[in-house]
Amino acid sequence: MTPKPAGPPDGGWGWVVAAAAFAVNGLSYGLLRSLGLALPDLAEHFDRSTQDTAWVSALALAVQQAASPVGSALSTRWGARPVVMVGGVLTSLGFVFSAFARSLLHLYLGLGVLAGSGWALVFAPALGTLSRYFSRRRVLAVGLALTGNGASSLLLAPTLQLLLDTFGWRGALLLLGAITLHLAPCGALLRPLVLPGDPPAPPRGPLAALGLDLFARRAFLVFALGTALVGGGYFVPYVHLAPHALDGGLGGYGAALVVAVAAVGDAGARLLSGWLADQGWVPLSRLLAVFGALTGLGLLAVGLVPLVGSQEGCGGALLAAAGAYGLSAGSYAPLVFGVLPGLVGVGGVVQATGLVMMLMSLGGLLGPPLSGFLRDETGDFTASFLACGSFILAGSFIYMGLPGALPSCRPASRPATPPPERGELLPAPQVALLSPGGPQSTLDTTC
Repeated sequence: MTPKPAGPPDGGWGWVVAAAAFAVNGLSYGLLRSLGLALPDLAEHFDRSTQDTAWVSALALAVQQAASPVGSALSTRWGARPVVMVGGVLTSLGFVFSAFARSLLHLYLGLGVLAGSGWALVFAPALGTLSRYFSRRRVLAVGLALTGNGASSLLLAPTLQLLLDTFGWRGALLLLGAITLHLAPCGALLRPLVLPGDPPAPPRGPLAALGLDLFARRAFLVFALGTALVGGGYFVPYVHLAPHALDGGLGGYGAALVVAVAAVGDAGARLLSGWLADQGWVPLSRLLAVFGALTGLGLLAVGLVPLVGSQEGCGGALLAAAGAYGLSAGSYAPLVFGVLPGLVGVGGVVQATGLVMMLMSLGGLLGPPLSGFLRDETGDFTASFLACGSFILAGSFIYMGLPGALPSCRPASRPATPPPERGELLPAPQVALLSPGGPQSTLDTTC
């Protein structure tokens, strides 16, 4: 038998897993963020409203997140490698099927259900596996993997616009099907890792396999409620940031530039946020609440800023607001997944990742169609971005109920480092939730 390591290797093959998770994130959320560029063409071709076409991206996002616990359960039972490879094939088939769509219903089934189901099988297992490979540098590794979202958006936004102009939306979807097939070799790189504290056998029963018993923990329940509210607004820019720029007269490539600027800020902030969180200077839960609130304020700015420019201009005010949104949203993203081992332990991180995706799907299913409805009723996206920013601010307020999110009234003694199988972020009896960092962890206060 292969002996179990003393804890996460904190490097080694973990960096290969990080690269694979980087590509998985780019070919899932990065592609979803850029897909909004195709929605105006779909609305024109099928002669449907903005709200109707928004359901294409909304369904893909909602199915991807709602079915993520299934991906986590299958990964727990069979391992992340085969599950992610199968998910990559399903995603590719969804795009190929959608390229031959004759109605919006076909797009709902192809991109929404089939591609969304494939994405559900790739993201949570890849990110959960990555979290198991790291301890001291976990949030930095997660932040590095999540930069795939921004890097992919930076490349795919102008590329997708070029494909739309050259081949039309059908040809563009067909080529995207070939690109997303690369998720399969990414899954092949996810080498299994056995750690102390892992259950000797896979969980029995559907509730245990899906990890629903985690909701019995108060801290995870607070986190779940806040994350569900944040999901109501977090993904609206993925779908409607580009159409918002098009409404301002920026043109296709101007809108692609707005998306690219947000993507650059997002990617850079994820790395910086991961590094900051791993230093242990500020409790992770406090960083989560702060950067969540800043993300909400950034979306309020995107909705309120006056659009300037034309087909020849790029709209400097919107570019600045999109950049600010990208910086804040990028800082928030790695913290959502980086805090999970502290709430549930390393052994439950794959299941917890799937549950987080499911919770955000509740908002992901609601947010874009609501945004499209408000745009159809008001004639622009101002009300849409104000509403989604308010959802994120409300969720950030809920995060303040997590241990360590608020300063307490007196200093507490420094805790001993908990064993790796429990997770470095689990709160000790008289100590608030801390960032991983061993002896250098932040001293917090408690009452």
